[in-house]
Amino acid sequence: MKLTESDLVDLARGAAFLGTGGGGDPYIGQVLAAGAIKECGMPKIIEPDELADDALVFTIAMVGAPTVLSEKGACGEDVDLAIATMEKHLGRKADALLPIEIGGVNSMLPIMAAARSQLPLVNMDGMGRAFPELQMVTFNVYGVSCTPACVTDEHLNSLIIETGHAKRAEDLVRVSSIEMGCSVIMSSYSMTGKQAKDYGVHGTLTMALEIGRAIKRGQLEGSPIDELIGYLRSTPYYNQCSVLFDGKVTDLRREVTDGFTMGHCILSALDGSERTLEVNFQNEFLIAKEGNKLLAIVPDLLAMVDRETAEPIPVDALKYGQRIKVIGTSAAPIMRTPESLAVFGPQAFGLDYEFTPIEELNQ
Repeated sequence: MKLTESDLVDLARGAAFLGTGGGGDPYIGQVLAAGAIKECGMPKIIEPDELADDALVFTIAMVGAPTVLSEKGACGEDVDLAIATMEKHLGRKADALLPIEIGGVNSMLPIMAAARSQLPLVNMDGMGRAFPELQMVTFNVYGVSCTPACVTDEHLNSLIIETGHAKRAEDLVRVSSIEMGCSVIMSSYSMTGKQAKDYGVHGTLTMALEIGRAIKRGQLEGSPIDELIGYLRSTPYYNQCSVLFDGKVTDLRREVTDGFTMGHCILSALDGSERTLEVNFQNEFLIAKEGNKLLAIVPDLLAMVDRETAEPIPVDALKYGQRIKVIGTSAAPIMRTPESLAVFGPQAFGLDYEFTPIEELNQ
């Protein structure tokens, strides 16, 4: 995969879609990546199969509430410090970086980090979407330790967290992030090349880029939703997809609680009927219900897009009166296994539903 600076707009747009409302503002990530590329050059993007089995790979991400992430960004030195501190703690230089998630800013920040560190970036991530908590990744599901995890802030404070359980690491990182301003840089899940290849979701940088290109192509040709759906149906992961609802925002509750952006959104149908759709979110959109009928639920993906342009709309950009199409897609198969559902299925979010694949809910 070869990126050019002009690709960053499309990649950010596609990452916003896969971010399912969360993952931070991709525009902020786009600006950060573009600045690092101008200063340090375009990083090399490698495929998972190019990793040596004994390579040392780190994840790199921003952690915090999306509403805060979009205001603070990263200074660059905080990113450098997270990688350097992990290397010092482990006593070994990293061989490559990868995104912990493909959604929003956390697909773009690793480009910035790879450019600044001159390390290759692997075309994959740990979920094929965005999720709000540190343990909600395939690497954790299949035994890769979350810690040591290094957390840094814009004042170049840093700390190393060591714990034997990823959920405990999440709790400690969340408390630290609140104390450090609700937006921090984190490097975690140090793993071998073999573990990355076996347990990651492959090819997601490419798919984010192509999703962005499909939306842009549709905007130029007058059918952005159709182009988006058409491309999704050609992918190995997101091929079970459809428009679930067409409506406008008539009720919205959103607040930052315990470091998360929490709430719900109600959409009323635009076809003159009395139909409504309720979507609940915790950083990301989690569940969509029309009355008592379930339309989609995590870990499958829910995205809200502008009904005319198909531009993805993050949780923190929702506004009353917006006219939106809600799109649901299937998650990567590794995200739907019993082992994965035990970690980030509906019950992990306090939802009183069993996971049902979107293709079964919308036959």
